[in-house]
Amino acid sequence: MSRTQLTAMVVGGMVGAGIFSLPRTFANATGPVGAIIAWCIAGVGMYMLARVFQFLAQKKPDMDAGVFMYAKAGFGDYPGFLSAFGYWIGSCIGNVSYWVLIKSTLGAFFPIFGDGNTLIAIGTASVGIWLFHYLILRGVKQAAFINTVVTFAKVIPILVFIVILIFAFKADMFRLNIQSASVDAGGIVEQVRATMLVTVFVFIGIEGASVYSRYAKKREDVGYATIAGFAGVTGLMVLVSMLPFAVLPRGDVGGMRQPSMAAVLESVVGPWGGIFVSIGLIVSVLGAYLAWSLICAEVMFAAAKNNDMPSLFAKENANNVPANALWITNIIVQLLVASTYFSRDAFSLMLNLTSSMSLIPYLLVAAYGWMISRRGEGYAAGADDRRRDLTFAVIAVVYTLFMIVAGGVKFILLSAILYAPGTVLYAWARRERGLKVFETPIEWGIFIVAVVAAVAGVVAMATGAMTI
Repeated sequence: MSRTQLTAMVVGGMVGAGIFSLPRTFANATGPVGAIIAWCIAGVGMYMLARVFQFLAQKKPDMDAGVFMYAKAGFGDYPGFLSAFGYWIGSCIGNVSYWVLIKSTLGAFFPIFGDGNTLIAIGTASVGIWLFHYLILRGVKQAAFINTVVTFAKVIPILVFIVILIFAFKADMFRLNIQSASVDAGGIVEQVRATMLVTVFVFIGIEGASVYSRYAKKREDVGYATIAGFAGVTGLMVLVSMLPFAVLPRGDVGGMRQPSMAAVLESVVGPWGGIFVSIGLIVSVLGAYLAWSLICAEVMFAAAKNNDMPSLFAKENANNVPANALWITNIIVQLLVASTYFSRDAFSLMLNLTSSMSLIPYLLVAAYGWMISRRGEGYAAGADDRRRDLTFAVIAVVYTLFMIVAGGVKFILLSAILYAPGTVLYAWARRERGLKVFETPIEWGIFIVAVVAAVAGVVAMATGAMTI
């Protein structure tokens, strides 16, 4: 992949369902002041994480599909597996959110789709899942080219939205929303906390170039693509979430159906605005789904190649596509899409659960970056970049820990419900190699904690103490 294609993988992964839902999500939680604080926290934290991915790509060029390889190198086989599994299953859940939002968008024009979780909507999504499946089976490079084209196409409606709202900007309305949020949205700390998992979700994909580093024409392009993609998309997301406060009352934006970006533009320019953004959303989300289908299969394939997943998933077809990894990915996506029928707010659930599942892999990457920069691995004696990278890594560790806590106990328990049974795949891979499943007390301890948390989560849902 060229530098442009790698950057498109980052942008394509980050610009998906989340950005089109930002106006309502932020308006429900906070006003302009809280939004600015939330973006400052998320922007700094994710920038530090992006810089960790960048310097790891330079210092550890032999580690391909870096998201889980870094965890394995730093903390051992089982934590490495959990990182790979968590990232993979979180990405599968994220793919489900794309289909839910597409169906909800169509529901604004065709009521039979409802909020994206009717039987007709689920059936339509199922057809889409398997059409994309067979497209990707024809070749990763072909799919990557399509993703690059779609990435450029889907940014256009977002830019149009931003330009129109800049011209429609009303300073009085902006001030009114600042005042209303300070009165009826709770304390500023709680307001910011309510947006935290959303900001994680919209930043997921920042590691897209690292995941595909084995395809890069030049290794240094991986770091460039990560930072360039992060900077560009962050600017878009901040504007999309802030500008609606300058054209409509916060309560009106908070009451809009998703995708709220379409509803905001429709209220400003008329029905054509909603249609225009809805078309852009469908193109955007389908492009993001393509990017994430590639990433999901690549992570499972790379983990199997490194003996962290069963060897079954390391097989490629004649087009050099990890076919078995793609099959298991889309089977899981299909099952999760079917499960949305029973969810009260499928999109919000998938959004928050994707974020919480991704935070553990991100934490392990940041911690590994801290380890090698503290030890000086790959650095010249007395090099200034070592101290700089250590600073990046420490802040990234603090940020990801903060986000895990801010997400709340509910999503920690829901994550454990997925992590604990996923260990079956690890046991399968270890048995294939004739190794003990757990070789250290620490690995046993991690597994026991995951099982206890998973049981607590199941009990909480069974008794109604926790709902989805």
